[in-house]
This record gives sequence, C-alpha cells and structure tokens, in this order.
Amino acid sequence: MILLDDCAAALGWPADTFDPPALEQSASNDTRLLAATLPVAALALGAVSVFATAADRYRAAIGLPAQRNRLRLDRVAASFAADRMMRIDGAPISGFAELSGFFPTSDGWIRTHANYPHHRTRLLEVLDLPPHADRDLAARRIETMRAADLEDAAAAAGAIAVRVRDETEWAASEPGRAAAQAPIVDVQDRDDRAVTGPGDASATVDKPLAGMRVLDLTRVIAGPTASRALALLGAEVLRIDSPALPEIEWQHLENGQGKASALLDVVTDSPAARGLAARADVLVTGYRPGALGGFGDLAPTVAPGIVRARLSAWGESGPWSGRRGFDSIVQAASGIAFVEGAVMEGAPQPGALPAQALDHATGYLLAAGVLDALTRRRTDERGHDVRVSLARTAAWLLAAPGRDPYHPAPTLPGEDTLVTNGRIRAPRPALAEYDDYPEPAHPWGSDVPAWLNT
Repeated sequence: MILLDDCAAALGWPADTFDPPALEQSASNDTRLLAATLPVAALALGAVSVFATAADRYRAAIGLPAQRNRLRLDRVAASFAADRMMRIDGAPISGFAELSGFFPTSDGWIRTHANYPHHRTRLLEVLDLPPHADRDLAARRIETMRAADLEDAAAAAGAIAVRVRDETEWAASEPGRAAAQAPIVDVQDRDDRAVTGPGDASATVDKPLAGMRVLDLTRVIAGPTASRALALLGAEVLRIDSPALPEIEWQHLENGQGKASALLDVVTDSPAARGLAARADVLVTGYRPGALGGFGDLAPTVAPGIVRARLSAWGESGPWSGRRGFDSIVQAASGIAFVEGAVMEGAPQPGALPAQALDHATGYLLAAGVLDALTRRRTDERGHDVRVSLARTAAWLLAAPGRDPYHPAPTLPGEDTLVTNGRIRAPRPALAEYDDYPEPAHPWGSDVPAWLNT
C-alpha cells in the first residue's frame, strides 16, 4: 500500500514481518471519499494500516494471534472527517470559529486559527482591535498588512497566524527543510530500564493493551486521536487537562471516547502529576516542546522504561520548533493550501484538504510508534521515545505520488459509519472490526486524576 513501506522502514520493521490489512472491495470503497489533488485517501488508509499492523506485531509479542484487520475506506473517511460527520442533539458542529480561516493581505494570504478564546484574544491584540471585533472588521484590518509582518507579530504574541506559501518556497525554507529531514515516526531507545512480564492476563485479541496505562496530556485532534486509538485496543487512558485551558466541547466528545477525563495542572501540582506518571506505561504529550515545564523529561526518573510519545506541529528541531500550530496552519504554511486551491483571475486562491488529514494521520502514526515501542520493550526492557509532527506528515503527503488535479468533488460516507450514544452521533472507529469505542467520552474534567486499576 502506498506510504506503508516508507513508514515501516521509519519504524525499523523488517520488510517481511508485517502483513498490511486488505482494502475491502465494496461500495464502501468510493473513490470520491477524501478526494483531493493530493493522495489524501492513500495517506489515511496508510496511517490506519500502519497502526493496525503495529497492533498485530504487539499481539504477537504477548502471544496473541493477529486480528487480520480489514480496511474500509468509508470507515476511515468518516473518522478523518469527524468535524463534518458529527452531530450533537441532531445538529452539525462548527469546526472553525469566526476568526479562523483564510484572509487576503496587502501582498498575499494569511491563515489564522482562533478556535480557542485565548488565541482569539491574542490575535485581536496583534491586530490592535477591540475584543468584540467581528470577522469583517478583522478582514479589513488584515487586508492592510503584509502577510510576513502579521506572521511574525502573531508568533511573538502567542497568536496563531501563518503566511500561505507555495510548496516550493516552504521546501526551501529553513523550517520546511527541518521538518522534511526528520523521520516520519522517530522511535529512539533510552538507557532506563523496566522489567516487563508476560503480559496482562486479561489481554485479548480485541483488547491487547488491557492492563496498560496511558497518561494523556494532549489537546485538539492529533494527540487525542493517538490516545483514543490506544484506548480502542484496551488501554486505560487517563486524559489530564489544565483547569485554565477548557477544551472545545465537540472535540472532547469526539476524541475523548474510551478515556477518563480529569483536571490537573502538571506544572504547578508536580507531585500529583509525578505520581500518575510513576504508574504509567505510556506518556503522550501534544504541547509545544518545553510547554509543560520539563514534566515529560522527568517521566523516566519516576517510571523507568516508560514510553514517552510526543506530537508537535513543526518538529523537534528548526527555527519553528517552539511555535504553536494546528493542522489547518500547517496546511497553509507548507504549500498544501495552494495545491488544493484554485487560480482565479490569474492569482492563486488557497483551499484545504477535505478533512483534518494531517491531524488524524499523524495521530495514528504516533499510536503505531507507541505500539512498536511497547513491542521493543518486551525484549530489550528499555524506555523509548516516540516523536511525530504535523509538518513531517505534510512533507510526506506532498512528496507522495498520485496527485489528481481533476479529482471529483469529495463526498461524505453513509450514515452506517456513525453510531449514536445519547445526544452524540459520531463516527465509528476507523478499524472495521470495532463497532464502537469502549465507552462514550466522559464529561470534560469529571473524573478523579487517579488510575482506576490499582
């Protein structure tokens, strides 16, 4: 399958030790699903396939048979397009806030992200606009500014806005080169060690990660997608959020499935956070490098052998490594927006992928890396670090063969790809063998910050 061989090599898998799931040839495999100029469907199927294959490798490591997953494009597409498929009380959700999106500047285009209230506030401060300013007022202000000036000012203020670039410019830039040179999934060994047993007695083919504890310090989509995938396989996932940073409701309800949700500031309440990490098998973080005050770096000292998994927007090195970023922002900066856009009156107009594909694909790649690290740990008893970034996934997609500038308009899959739990109707898991996640998302912050299985 396209992209699978590259990622298998990045994970260090021998070519003859993985058996990718077969793509089901049926009406579910509609070529209009995730249709785009770039091979988005191939990226989605490849990332989910890598995850499924890594799960089978872990099953083999603990003495379980392979599950032999089937891939259904409609199930994968529904999961990737959750922001368009999901319903709350029968109503669609709005994936982007008023001040998020593309805006023309005096010399090009900018893309902003202001879904969170604090990012909206910072953006308006950069624009020197009052707190009540609407999109029209912001657009008029942005139209008078140079894109590069706004990008720099936003980065300095902690706001989210990037200049829309073409792929050639991005590839030649220092942050673009840094992102492309990193491994797709970087799994590194550490020297700290922990003895591992034969595996939890409750582990089954459906739940091979039963008995594993995953401490989830992620937000938005990509990181929570990774930890939700681990919950699907039976891990106990405890998501921790700062009380000062509430999550967007629909995102939590969609990607919080299968997890407990608790509130704790890991920086100011370090003893409690260390206590949770001491009993965790995996720590997943999705904040900018350094944003957690070094908490992630302390994990091996309290939990030798822990798997540390970290997602970032721009990668671990390069001039943008410390910048904030989201899927839509990476699309804009990396050239994807212009590839998926159009030319009107001789000028390029930016567009977007048919789903937050960088987020979801990177999430499944991170989960695959965690599984691979857990598999390695069973033989070498060492701790491992797993690193992925949205910008690296974007570079992978831009370099992939199979562009189709004459693609049909993308369509959404059928209602059978959704499942209803109370007031929430959301996509089923991407793996067709699972009808639903272990449980619906708990109300945000409603659980005690403690492990259930003592």
